[in-house]
Amino acid sequence: MDTVLSGIRSTGNLHLGNYFGALRNFIRMQDENRCFFFIADIHSLTTHPNPKYLHENVKNVLVDYLAAGIDPERSVIYIQSDVPETIELYLYLNMHAYLGELAKTTSFKEKARKQPENVNAGLLTYPTLMAADILIHNADKVPVGKDQEQHLEMTRKFARRFNNFYGVEYFKEPVAYNFGEELIKIPGLDGSGKMGKSEGNAIYLADSPKEIEKKVKRALTDSGPTEPNSVKPDYIENLFTIMRAVSTPDVVQHYENKWNSCEIRYGDMKKQLAGDIIKVTSPIRERILEIEKDDAYLRKVTKEGAEKARESASKTITAVRKIVGFKKF
Repeated sequence: MDTVLSGIRSTGNLHLGNYFGALRNFIRMQDENRCFFFIADIHSLTTHPNPKYLHENVKNVLVDYLAAGIDPERSVIYIQSDVPETIELYLYLNMHAYLGELAKTTSFKEKARKQPENVNAGLLTYPTLMAADILIHNADKVPVGKDQEQHLEMTRKFARRFNNFYGVEYFKEPVAYNFGEELIKIPGLDGSGKMGKSEGNAIYLADSPKEIEKKVKRALTDSGPTEPNSVKPDYIENLFTIMRAVSTPDVVQHYENKWNSCEIRYGDMKKQLAGDIIKVTSPIRERILEIEKDDAYLRKVTKEGAEKARESASKTITAVRKIVGFKKF
């Protein structure tokens, strides 16, 4: 049985990008693997979140996980900060991570551009912490979206580097887990980049039908194609990408045909898209409304999750300390 790990930053409710990028796959793999699913509250500190809302954001993600179908009886669900062993491994890995390679990562350059007043060391070493999250359980597989492929490759590099430096074969080199499908990257509704909270272009699993309709209606479009079978602009291709994730193939093909024949009506397409998104998210939203009121259940889930995660993590840290050369007098 393979060990699988996935995590999402605790920056608020989960959105369609989270769901189709990783969460849906994780739900499908619970019966066949030893699964760890964590809420990355430490990762969120790289953007200096307001401490008044940190716990609330963690709760929102936890509730969304559970409502979407993550089962604490079959998987380990835990909060990153409840497992201090991860931070210890993060420190050890940083001793073998180099400034040049960290500064070249796409995510670091993008974040540094977006928050030039807050280019902190945590932001630079984000890939190392991500590697620690994965390697602390010596995971075999990681369900990741397209945008996380580089970070996963760096995790593999750090695992090889540790093994080679110490002359061991301890850490596995985890691979992306996507059931043989192409890794999915759900775009935002504003026509730029991926869907995300900080970008303000996301549809959340907890959004009401009216909120979804309103957001989709505002999605960027144009006056339509002027020549048959023309290439779609990125912001139009984004709408089709989302539609391919939530709609049936015949619906997608219908609007592809309308585009190719220059007959597409964006109002009709947006109405269809909003309706199909609502079909996907409504069952999840109903469960969210139930679970978020049950504080006793949430405490139980996080307490038991922390215990199980620390049991696994402590075995790794004990072995790593021995490999590195730490000994007690």
